[in-house]
Amino acid sequence: MNSSASLPTLYIPHGGGPCFFMDPMPGFPATMWNGMEAFLRGIPKMIGSRPKAVLVISAHWECAEPTVLASEKYSLLYDYYGFPEHTYRLTYPASGSPELGTRIQALLKQAGISSLQEHERGLDHGVFIPFKLIYPDADIPIVQLSLRHDPDPAAHIAIGHALSPLRNEGVLIIGSGLSYHNLREFFVPDASANKASVDFDKWLGNAISADSTEREHQLTNWETAPGARSCHPRSEHLLPLMVVAAAANKDAGYICYQELLMGKAVSAYQFG
Repeated sequence: MNSSASLPTLYIPHGGGPCFFMDPMPGFPATMWNGMEAFLRGIPKMIGSRPKAVLVISAHWECAEPTVLASEKYSLLYDYYGFPEHTYRLTYPASGSPELGTRIQALLKQAGISSLQEHERGLDHGVFIPFKLIYPDADIPIVQLSLRHDPDPAAHIAIGHALSPLRNEGVLIIGSGLSYHNLREFFVPDASANKASVDFDKWLGNAISADSTEREHQLTNWETAPGARSCHPRSEHLLPLMVVAAAANKDAGYICYQELLMGKAVSAYQFG
């Protein structure tokens, strides 16, 4: 449990496309996504308090500079392909918070990090799909922040540190990605790929549970971990973790969800 007045930070999995809102694909277990769905639905109870707003860093938005999406109202970006027609009619009418967007940019500027604002882009599926489960009433304002296109872990850790004060201002900071993200191997029963995922997941859990200095050192050098590039050919689904781990400052991190999906280890983490 969070022992201070500040909100925790979270790194969550957002599944595969609109997986929670459709029948399982032929040939896959009917209950494949049930555990992840239950975890996401349980987040409000897990954190124990209702935030004033949510800041989400999604794996599915990269820009040259950190960019804040803080419109009053959002469209949705159905950035997944080949799924049933009804999944392109899903809704999530969350409001934004231009005020929070301005505050985010001020904190980044204070840390010497330049940023931009965007008002036309919709919320991508790394946001609206999990949040349809976390806050299904869409009654908490959401602001999205992009990753940097440059996948430098240290740069994303610096962004997280800059954003840390938001935790004392009623803002829940969530990184939305997937701790295993090799789509070529995810659905293939390959023993070596399964082992790589388990080895990397074990390493990641140990890194997360270390003190904050060691945690950031390990995350900065994540590519040296066993199975690292097998699990993440690109790092965009891991980088949101760097942001939220750093936003936690010295608060402890621990595993709050873990399971095997098609033999691949997937985890989520809470800090604080």
